[in-house]
Amino acid sequence: MISVCIPTYNGEKYIAAQLQSILMQLGSEDEVIISDDSSTDKTIEIIESLNDERIKILKGNSFKSPIFNMENALKYANGDIIFLSDQDDVWLPDKVKITTNYMNGKDITLSDCFITDSYLKITNDSTFKIYNSHMGVISNLIKNSYMGCCMAFRKELLILALPFPKDIPMHDIWIGFIGDLFFSTELIKQPLIFHRRHDQNFSSTGNKSQYGLLKKMKFRFNYIKYIPALLIKKWKKHNNGIYFVLSQF
Repeated sequence: MISVCIPTYNGEKYIAAQLQSILMQLGSEDEVIISDDSSTDKTIEIIESLNDERIKILKGNSFKSPIFNMENALKYANGDIIFLSDQDDVWLPDKVKITTNYMNGKDITLSDCFITDSYLKITNDSTFKIYNSHMGVISNLIKNSYMGCCMAFRKELLILALPFPKDIPMHDIWIGFIGDLFFSTELIKQPLIFHRRHDQNFSSTGNKSQYGLLKKMKFRFNYIKYIPALLIKKWKKHNNGIYFVLSQF
């Protein structure tokens, strides 16, 4: 079973196209979990008009944060494989098939993507080229490669990832950090989505970082400081019969 988790907020302009590109790839047993952060536009009305039983909408939230809005969606995910999604992208037709094939024997994948303008005109043909993307703890502490809209992972990862710490800069970096520490990871060197960049984006994906050097150093320290707690959590779950794969740094 597959779960697609989408945090929404005032996404009326693009949400229908995104959901249509996702739903056509899912089976009848799969689900799309949408956590809405009190949208004031027609986002909910548009989603409900699709009349698809696979869509589950979590309404009435007031997180005022894409991080904890995503966390809310993840809490309700039932799938063995979880895809993260933005509200305003468009998935290429074989994204689910290609990703699930790559996940045979892997726990977390990161695919490349096309960056586009609001009209889906490609402005950059590879985020991997922009970030010189690599897997591994050290590489991603130096320069993060993880983009939530390009990530998929096995549900077991959430045992360590949730709840999200309050002082992380973005949920995708945190999930990727845990994946590099404790799970097997894989790069998919093929663009699988059109990632829109426009004035109303609520994530920093695909943009130049808004943080200075000292702030970036603080964020990296925040990740590192959680390693002892993660190891304890992992040990407790392991002794309850859950097996984790410790990947190479």
